[in-house]
Amino acid sequence: MPIEREALALVATGGQQGADRAGVARELDFFDLKGALQATVEAMNLPELILETTAARHLREGQAAAVKTTGDEMIGTIGTLTEEIAAGYKFRQPVFVAEIDLSALLEKSETPVLYAPLPRFPSVVRDVSLLLDRKVPVARLLNAVANQKVSDCRAAQLVGVFEGENIPEGKRSVTLRMEYRANDRTLRDAEVDEMHWDIVKALEAKFSAEVR
Repeated sequence: MPIEREALALVATGGQQGADRAGVARELDFFDLKGALQATVEAMNLPELILETTAARHLREGQAAAVKTTGDEMIGTIGTLTEEIAAGYKFRQPVFVAEIDLSALLEKSETPVLYAPLPRFPSVVRDVSLLLDRKVPVARLLNAVANQKVSDCRAAQLVGVFEGENIPEGKRSVTLRMEYRANDRTLRDAEVDEMHWDIVKALEAKFSAEVR
């Protein structure tokens, strides 16, 4: 008998309309779909999924990623639908699609819920925009920040990605935001700057990136 497994499919296209606004605020992109997928996994209380560059016949070259679990098990794909397929359905704008083996997710064990006291001291944030090869996944940048193991760097997240005018061919600008906080005191600007630029220099060296 054939093996039938449940699948989860996500599709995003068009523009995002803000509350109480008649016009479109911005066009949806790959990261909107990625965020929806991550939110789904978080709601299931499962470990964060890993995205790695791949090739898929229904996705554009260089705009496709394999979706893997922390155990390196591939459970699906995510990316931009090829122009040929999109044109066949008369889509006039990019279409972003993801297909996940839902049965595989349902078989995973939930992660323990951990609680911690609210921080006593304020956080300081620093943004940096890096010009780098457009094929470098954002996940690799964030993992590289975490691998620096700077104790007072509490989080790193994507702010935005820009391609197009004034950006060289094959490149893109990625803006990251890092959050810094100490447990025993309020960090001084000089301390934050030192930690922040140590991380930035490491990213520059690892990915041949330039600060914009």
